[in-house]
Amino acid sequence: MTEQSAIALFKCLADKSRIQILKSLVTEDMYVERLAERIGITPATVSFHLKKLEDVGAVKSQRDQYYTMYSINPEIFNVTILDILKEESEELALQKERDEIYRKKVIDSFFRYGKLKSIPSQRKKERIVLEEIAKAFEPGREYTEKEINLLIADFHDDFCTIRRDMISEGILTRDKMMYRKL
Repeated sequence: MTEQSAIALFKCLADKSRIQILKSLVTEDMYVERLAERIGITPATVSFHLKKLEDVGAVKSQRDQYYTMYSINPEIFNVTILDILKEESEELALQKERDEIYRKKVIDSFFRYGKLKSIPSQRKKERIVLEEIAKAFEPGREYTEKEINLLIADFHDDFCTIRRDMISEGILTRDKMMYRKL
């Protein structure tokens, strides 16, 4: 189910009469007049609601002699909300673009001529700064503490705090006094 069809379904289900129609159709297939009688609304109103439910795929219809019989479409209700949330969003590219703009803004704010002006106090901004510093390290290569300190010192004088924060953020690992970028 796409994001747009899920939104349309949820909007359609946000009506008490439509929920009552669906509850009735769960027990048995019915025609408009029978549904109207059962729910206590006019056949014209039932037809209106059935059209809305049919448009989003919640109900199906088929001709049976003089009547049009309506039944629930179980496939549409077998999708969990988690499945809908896991579906790739149509706005994913836009979200990535916004993230990249924010990332660039943070980097421009905290770096001047390749040097870190100050360590951000907000964790989200600090993470971006630490990831930017980590670009100086080769992935998979092991570094001694002295090598790490020298690389970080090129960005900021407080290399101890930055090194410790990079380890706590999972950007670097330390094993037997050797450091490695993850």
